[in-house]
Amino acid sequence: MKKIVLIALPLALIICGFSIKALLPKKNTLLNHIALHVYDLQKSTIFYEQIVQLDSIPEPFHDGKHTWLSVSPTSHLHLISGAEQHTTHDKFTHLCFTVPSMDDFISRLNKGQVPYENWVGAKSSITTRVDGIKQIYFQDPDGYWIEINDDYK
Repeated sequence: MKKIVLIALPLALIICGFSIKALLPKKNTLLNHIALHVYDLQKSTIFYEQIVQLDSIPEPFHDGKHTWLSVSPTSHLHLISGAEQHTTHDKFTHLCFTVPSMDDFISRLNKGQVPYENWVGAKSSITTRVDGIKQIYFQDPDGYWIEINDDYK
């Protein structure tokens, strides 16, 4: 009888533990940050601050090789210097940001002389998705593709 209790008790605790865990609210995975390896940290920092309009946030390294930018209260973009050269990036791999006004954003791109295009590559053109969301694409100083859309909710 003691053997049955010694085996059954831990087994019951394990089963109950799994059952209780299944009843607890599921925690969602959140995006913490995306890191980009950049050639010229100062140039990239200015681009993301002035063109994309992300705010710099404190970074713990204080070594002059990192810039951290806030994307949302829980998500950041980390720029890390040290890329030895510019590389080619495919448009399918891109960052996407949502803005409240596509017209205002395009004005900022034009003022900064940053060329943009639609998905198929037509210069100074906007893609309108089947759900009505407008999107444009452009490249940062290191050639990383950025999508801007107006899916602002």
